Amino acid sequence: MKRLARVAILICSFAIGTVAQQSESRVALNQPATAVDTGGTPAIEATLTTQVLNGADDSPVTNIKLVVKNVGGVFYTYITGWATFYDSAGVRCGEGLFKVDALAVSESAATDAPGLRLRCSPSTWRIVATNLLTRTGDTAKPGESTSSNEGERPAPKNFVISIDGEEHPIQLNNPIVLQMGNRERRIVLKQIP
Repeated sequence: MKRLARVAILICSFAIGTVAQQSESRVALNQPATAVDTGGTPAIEATLTTQVLNGADDSPVTNIKLVVKNVGGVFYTYITGWATFYDSAGVRCGEGLFKVDALAVSESAATDAPGLRLRCSPSTWRIVATNLLTRTGDTAKPGESTSSNEGERPAPKNFVISIDGEEHPIQLNNPIVLQMGNRERRIVLKQIP
């Protein structure tokens, strides 16, 4: 039974990854690329400002400039993501990490991807948001308010369980499985209403 559950979890994780890849589609270099939040709603949009992208194995392009725009409905205090480039055959030939520190709704900011290693002359690209942090420090979730209601206690954000000096991060309602002796233990942290 445990083995069947593990296989089901593994299959679901691949399906979720596939859906995320399909939602951030590739576009031509002169078109804006859009990244979605965890609910599939467009969150940010990026436009390339670097015009010359002729990389090769012996002389890769190592940085690009882009403009990131907040097309979501919340203020982001921190954004990171990947800009990925593909050649004419659809083969990935470079990727670089970008970040923006604060971005209001409908605001744009110029940034770069200094760790890029572009080894081709790309024809398409896409972006994927890896972190979309809101003002409250919580990851943006569509349909949820980012402020707490009156009378409610704000939920703590980060927890660490320390067992014999070994620390394990845990989040609210997100289970963690720990090996204790010869048995696996599932621990879920819940908030009391």
